[in-house]
Amino acid sequence: MKTERAVEAKDCYFTLKAWNAQNGGAAAILVADDRVEPLITMDTPEEEDARADYLQNITIPSALISKDLGDKIKKELSKGEMVSINLDWREALPHPDERVEYELWTNSNDECGPKCDSQLSFIRNFKGAAQILEQGGYTQFTPHYITWYCPEAFILSKQCKSQCINHGRYCAPDPEQDFNRGYDGKDVVEQNLRQACFFKVANESGKPWQWWDYVTDFSIRCPMKENKYTKECADKVIQSLGVDIKKIDECVGDTEADVDNPILKAEQESQIGKGSRGDVTILPTLVVNNRQYRGKLDKGAVLKAICSGFEETTEPAICLTKDMETNECLYNNGGCWQDKAANITACRDTFRGRVCECPIVQGVKFSGDGYTHCEASGALRCEINNGGCWKGTKDGRTYSACIDDHTKGCKCPPGFRGDGVNSCEDIDECKENLACQCPECKCKNTWGSYECSCSSNALYIHEHDTCISKDASTEYSWSFVWVVFLGLAVAGAAGYALYKYRIRRYMDSEIRAIMAQYMPLDNQGEVPNHMTQGHV
Repeated sequence: MKTERAVEAKDCYFTLKAWNAQNGGAAAILVADDRVEPLITMDTPEEEDARADYLQNITIPSALISKDLGDKIKKELSKGEMVSINLDWREALPHPDERVEYELWTNSNDECGPKCDSQLSFIRNFKGAAQILEQGGYTQFTPHYITWYCPEAFILSKQCKSQCINHGRYCAPDPEQDFNRGYDGKDVVEQNLRQACFFKVANESGKPWQWWDYVTDFSIRCPMKENKYTKECADKVIQSLGVDIKKIDECVGDTEADVDNPILKAEQESQIGKGSRGDVTILPTLVVNNRQYRGKLDKGAVLKAICSGFEETTEPAICLTKDMETNECLYNNGGCWQDKAANITACRDTFRGRVCECPIVQGVKFSGDGYTHCEASGALRCEINNGGCWKGTKDGRTYSACIDDHTKGCKCPPGFRGDGVNSCEDIDECKENLACQCPECKCKNTWGSYECSCSSNALYIHEHDTCISKDASTEYSWSFVWVVFLGLAVAGAAGYALYKYRIRRYMDSEIRAIMAQYMPLDNQGEVPNHMTQGHV
């Protein structure tokens, strides 16, 4: 039976501890620190053991834990009882919002053995997923490059001149660890700078994901082993991707000048740890949401780490594939509310598990706690499973307790009573004396309504709940018609007389006005003469 094992950090390499634990049948290994100190990143050996064959054959997960946690685990193990430990990335990283910021500290060097091989393999395999996340706006990726500086006392030495640019400011180790052959450290720094500048230019053009294409193509087309690790080869790759070479050359600047390079200076400053991230001291290093990733550098493991950085329910589709999500909704609907008849559920799978949230279906929002109750609300809610309300059909008639102009709730229609959700029972208006109460009325109950009738020679008037004789009704109707007819005739005659009277008055006033201009009228007095005579 495979188990997890906790071992103490002593004198042998971490990788050898993991290899021995794997050979002993362990499913995972926890390495407990033997002193109280901040945890470091476990890495492969840098010396003669770095190319040991067993390094590439380690398949079990491994992690370094603090001395305090290790002591607690050992205490529980000493009791002789089963101790269950779950290694899970899903809650190890901050996940504050719908976007993940991550960075990869890498190197253009392809001659550093298994570490470089695994790094380049990861970039090639992860490129597709990285570009999907970046193009969809789900992530913000930034590549980084580690450089060192040459101590001032050795700036003029042969080693510093061959490993550094800009007068010892930015240096990298010799790729082959041999100063007499192959490429120098300064060649690596220059290509690292060119890759950083490519990202800067691509990012400014709104296509930061092109970095993955450039780095992948450069590693394939310009390897050190084929002596193609040159600026000329890099320029061909840049040109094939349609990026402005002049802008990149301007960014790279003069590597022989005794000046700071803004890009590499910023990279050195970024190496210093801030907050919970810690200093970046080894390559490759992946940082997700300002936390250093502690795990195997392969596509599946890194994608899970990035997906764990999204706020729950905001994960992109790539995080919810069969191999990624937990599919808890497949079992007992995740314990959430569901309407089996309408095939609607409040269970929603996420990268971490599942959430119970009332859904939105065809533009109709459901509201409730998501666990025991969800109810359609708003306009068009009756289109979805009748808004969760009662609905019945009988004798060709259909009645519903859902009302579209109500945002929520169910109400039995007229002629029924009940809760409106589970049932609405027909009201017998005849039996309960709610209709057809006149002495001559006959009542017959129907589903959802009623019918009132009278004797063979009577007509039922619904508005007045009464019966009247059909003959009386006919006589009454003709009398009413004659009265209306005569009324209209009288009104017409009166209107005509009024019209004639007003026309005559108008004509009289017009004639009098015309005659007044030519002769005095009887009703006008003499006009006095106010003229005076002068003296001669």
